[in-house]
Amino acid sequence: MKRREWMQGTAALAATGSLATLATLVPGLARAQGGDYPKPDATLRYVVPFPAGGLTDVMARQIGQQLGERWKVSVLVDNRPGGNGQIGADVVAKAPPDGNTLLAITLTHAANVTLFPKSPFNFQKDLRPVALLAGSPMLIVVPVASPIQDLKGLIAAAKERKLNAGSSGSGTPPHLTLALFNDLNKSTVQHVPYKGGAPCMTDLIGGQLDVVFSNIPESIPHVKGGKLRALAIASKTRYPSLPDVPTTAEAGMPALQVENWTGMMAPAGMPDAAVQKLGAEVVKILSQPGLEERMRQQGFVIDARGPDRFAPFLAEEIARWAHVIKAADIQPS
Repeated sequence: MKRREWMQGTAALAATGSLATLATLVPGLARAQGGDYPKPDATLRYVVPFPAGGLTDVMARQIGQQLGERWKVSVLVDNRPGGNGQIGADVVAKAPPDGNTLLAITLTHAANVTLFPKSPFNFQKDLRPVALLAGSPMLIVVPVASPIQDLKGLIAAAKERKLNAGSSGSGTPPHLTLALFNDLNKSTVQHVPYKGGAPCMTDLIGGQLDVVFSNIPESIPHVKGGKLRALAIASKTRYPSLPDVPTTAEAGMPALQVENWTGMMAPAGMPDAAVQKLGAEVVKILSQPGLEERMRQQGFVIDARGPDRFAPFLAEEIARWAHVIKAADIQPS
């Protein structure tokens, strides 16, 4: 075909809105738009580096189901717990960059960059951001019998006497939130690590602990059941299920804002067009009517951002927690 005839033909296709037809004639254009991702017979493996049933797993399964239905592909949620989330992350970092292997991450992974400097993979170089999904703000709780009535009371008590605070383990979001509180307050509340959130809550209710900076799903049933007192929510806005609990800003410590967020990443070599297409689809999924309410009931606040907005957020989180971890000399358990 002569060059002039080819250009006339493509102009006519574009003029009639037949860009999809043009993309089939020019395969490179389809690839540039991510049009060949995913393959019709693809199986997407969504690696969750935590046990089944947790917040990260719940969100990943919701996204995976929706992706499968909308794209007509198979989506397998693959739980690979262990190593503070590092085992599953390593699997995806070393997977083929075809977009068929995805990773669920949380605030924990941002902290891991500092906690595990000798990791077998480079989190920032071997993986790339796809989408931020949602967050779950931390809730500051004390036993209902505690003399501490509000956040200002906790701030004062932490400077006046020795307090202890439990967490679900060293380097976890509850521990990091405690470390940030100590850094901001210039206090030395003692950290007591547990193997999970449930035993931590048991000892808090029993009075063996003074305070916990907790994941909402772990503590909210006990707050509503009258066993724990919520002092503040570490977010910009009040939590819908606890409308009477002030934010940390309202309660006197505006810099104490922590959300155990969850996002999606992929191997670093995944093509830009495919990353943009996947990220945009995830944002659309999270924008569906009714989904936000269902996720709120699970303890999430939707915060959908595609790769271009997720990348700077992730970089800021890595830097933020690097400062906190180094200041508190936190070591992985």
